[in-house]
Amino acid sequence: MALTAVNSTKNNQTVQQEEVLVYNTKNLNLWYGDHHALKNINLGIKEKDVTAIIGPSGCGKSTYIKTLNRMIDLVPGVKTNGTIEYRERDIFSKDFLVEELRTRVGMVFQKPNPFPKSIYENIAFGLKIHGIKNKQIITETVEKSLRGAALWDEVKDRIHEPAYGLSGGQQQRLCIARCLALEPDVILMDEPTSALDPVSTLKVEELIQELKEKYSIIIVTHNMQQAARISDKTAFFLNGEVVEFDATDTIFNSPADSRTDDYISGRFG
Repeated sequence: MALTAVNSTKNNQTVQQEEVLVYNTKNLNLWYGDHHALKNINLGIKEKDVTAIIGPSGCGKSTYIKTLNRMIDLVPGVKTNGTIEYRERDIFSKDFLVEELRTRVGMVFQKPNPFPKSIYENIAFGLKIHGIKNKQIITETVEKSLRGAALWDEVKDRIHEPAYGLSGGQQQRLCIARCLALEPDVILMDEPTSALDPVSTLKVEELIQELKEKYSIIIVTHNMQQAARISDKTAFFLNGEVVEFDATDTIFNSPADSRTDDYISGRFG
């Protein structure tokens, strides 16, 4: 367990706070064929934080989070070296089955991708795949997951209707509910609101703030205001490298690197 000791004074006593890393990336390099897409990435991501990854298009943001649950393995010609530890376990180890990793680390994509099934079956499907057959457990989990995604009150009277009948924002929250049903430890989000209207975006942002009480969330976003609103820490990627990683307030108000300041200020990107 990776720990950072932080001292604070309370009632004249010294309190020791532990910072637990859910992910620790060490000297990660990744190539698409001959293209060096990620270069010596070193990031320690704290549990139950919202960590935003920002940067211009093509800088490696989405590539990085797709390595965290090994979705990048599905791309032909990809090579990696370095280490990514999930709770001190090397995710590239032969002893760490990718199915186990992806159960613990859920993912929400840029565009809502509900299955062509009912709202109920969208959530029940993953449970059944994992061997859960008890109808009562499935039904309770469906309701719990929809409540967790702040969607239950909107759909409780039509959960057996097609998911495609939902609005775009509701579909994205359904995809989040589908992810929650498997009780992940980490939720990866790859620009989850880029296809949504402002009202739906706000609902998803409010949901992210609620979810971080239970989950560690890593979100790729091109929206600077969104990163500033919802994240605890922010990593700025540029040309496949991490330029700067710090508390979000620091990144946005007093960045250490002029390139970070230039990007946040809109001088490029």
